[in-house]
Amino acid sequence: MLALIQRVTEAAVRIDGDTVGAIGTGLLVFFCAERGDADAELDRFAQRLLRLRCFGDEAGRMNRSVQDLAGGLLVVSQFTLAADTASGNRPGFTGAAAPDEGRRLYEAFVARLRGLHPVVETGRFGADMKVSLVNDGPVTLWLRSPAREAGTDRNPSP
Repeated sequence: MLALIQRVTEAAVRIDGDTVGAIGTGLLVFFCAERGDADAELDRFAQRLLRLRCFGDEAGRMNRSVQDLAGGLLVVSQFTLAADTASGNRPGFTGAAAPDEGRRLYEAFVARLRGLHPVVETGRFGADMKVSLVNDGPVTLWLRSPAREAGTDRNPSP
């Protein structure tokens, strides 16, 4: 699993002009299920996201999590995070989970987050979405599942 996380003051997802998900202060989470990801990783991945200290405290240091602030989460499925851009001019997506498995893992991840956090909005899996955001900081971070962080596969390019 892979997530690109942006600290935001606001974010929204629109499909065909209709807003399907929106938050104020919180995290915009672009989520990608990769080939070989397992349900067993979902709980830890959700906990790591919720506990990630990327919001400033009174001294301006990143010591607060989205939970500490009771901020929102906007979770958007984005298989393109698994792009292989190592050669050629066209990215390859063989590292992404198959669409049915990607949908299942995305929905399971969102369900876990909703069981742990009060404000979880989403996009729509597989839809052509328009995402708008105001990045706060800017702060943009990668989050990877533990097996992938251990170097068992490629690392994304920032």
